[in-house]
Amino acid sequence: MARYAGPVCRLCRREAMKLFLKGERCYGEKCAIERRNVPPGQHGKGRRQRLMGYGLQLREKQKVKRMYGVLERQFRRYFEEADRQKGVTGETLLQLLERRLDNVVYRLGFAASRPQARQLVRHGHFTVNGRRADVPSFSVRAGDVVAVRASSAKNPAILYAMEEVKGRGIPEWLELDGQALSGRLTAAPTRDQLNLPVQEQLIVELYSK
Repeated sequence: MARYAGPVCRLCRREAMKLFLKGERCYGEKCAIERRNVPPGQHGKGRRQRLMGYGLQLREKQKVKRMYGVLERQFRRYFEEADRQKGVTGETLLQLLERRLDNVVYRLGFAASRPQARQLVRHGHFTVNGRRADVPSFSVRAGDVVAVRASSAKNPAILYAMEEVKGRGIPEWLELDGQALSGRLTAAPTRDQLNLPVQEQLIVELYSK
């Protein structure tokens, strides 16, 4: 599948906010938003355009896609699935994205960023309910246990990430067992538990046209 392979700091500058795509770098002084918070490109030094209507909706969609590392076709499938389910479509969409295996690995602190979590999952370093899982988009359900494989317990990338993200905290909807290198999804996260600077209703309006 095609995947953006350019400098990810450009994406943060384009959205004028931190998307946390480079792990701990995003929390320090080297973050692109801290050093150069202007849009990328030769016209980036100019004033940001004031967006309205469709422009706002498009930017919100692009922001969420880039945050979770999802391409357009897959993102649309997530929206269609959320639209079929009962409840608030925008909130359900965020829940589906948060329940992705790579995101759960990131939220549990086994990876410093979602891109790193995606790579670790693809390399088969994790299990779900005791079975090896190497598909980043795998949907974790309430009660599922995500764990580091025994053979990967001393993986330097995982150990370094766990050390680096100690102060980040674990979301309320997850339980972490640091000794066993495992975590459990206790329930689907509510919108109040998702501390995301996202206006998901704009995405619903965009796809509902």
